[in-house]
Amino acid sequence: MHNEFTAVFEHDGEWYVAYSPEIPGANGQGRTKEEARTSLADAIALILQDRREDGLRGVPPDAERETVTVK
Repeated sequence: MHNEFTAVFEHDGEWYVAYSPEIPGANGQGRTKEEARTSLADAIALILQDRREDGLRGVPPDAERETVTVK
């Protein structure tokens, strides 16, 4: 599955701070822009995984589940 999100980078002293406006709470940091990008990507993945698990807790066991791909 391929997802793309906006990454906003700010320079704070010797650090880069990154966040994604589409995913509230997702942010990363690193000494380089690439480290901040990787940190942000990891944060986004964790948040989306948690939201998916949380959303599926209330699904009845006999409900049909399918995957939808968004391009």
